[in-house]
Amino acid sequence: MAMKALLLDLQGVLFEDGTPLPGAVEAVRQARAENRILRFVTNTATRHPAAILEDLWVMGFEVDEGELFTAPLAARNFLLRQRWRPHALVHPAIRSLFDDLAGISDHGVEPDCVVLGDARDDLNYANLNVVYRLVRAGCPLIGIGMNRCFREGGEWMLDAGAFIRAIEWAAHTEALVMGKPSAAFFDELVASTGVAARDCLMIGYDVEADVGGAMARGIAGCLVRTGKFQEADRDRLPEGAALIGSITEWSLAA
Repeated sequence: MAMKALLLDLQGVLFEDGTPLPGAVEAVRQARAENRILRFVTNTATRHPAAILEDLWVMGFEVDEGELFTAPLAARNFLLRQRWRPHALVHPAIRSLFDDLAGISDHGVEPDCVVLGDARDDLNYANLNVVYRLVRAGCPLIGIGMNRCFREGGEWMLDAGAFIRAIEWAAHTEALVMGKPSAAFFDELVASTGVAARDCLMIGYDVEADVGGAMARGIAGCLVRTGKFQEADRDRLPEGAALIGSITEWSLAA
């Protein structure tokens, strides 16, 4: 297929809990040596982009700032274009991405939208009720990613999607999701490469968020059998999707 651009998920594809998966560093080097356009893609909403870059470098992945494409950055860029002032319920590590845009009622400037992400322990009843009341009053709801779950430290965790769905249901609204698997996210991702969607391959470990979301926008999709892969995922793959053992086999799909 000679794909010009590889869109690589991070956790579960390139590394697991901070440790590179076998052959992953070399696989990225091979792709770069073949002059493939690279994008390192993540819905991660608990790490600042600068910290993610540093983590990748420490693990041996040579990644330029412009090659990292995160859901929080996509959300921030969208808010800047809209000139919206968010109430952001997000992880402390990325709060600074929204602080300069925020609506602060104490200063007489009310928020006109809500940004909801993986805020971990801050996703408590009191904070979620603040979000609910703002959305119920008419503020648009912007979700950072829509994943159901993730794995960390060998344990399954609820991801932001579960809480976004709860607010949608309670407030009779629909969130604008700036992260996988949303169409807006993948369209922006493709645009950043400078090539057409048909010339891009998304390699991920989540059937819905990575493979399904990409293929819905005309991007080729490939699932790895690493990370949170389960055998039942085979039957859930969209028609035409590739399945490989690990990122070391990326050339079989590209």
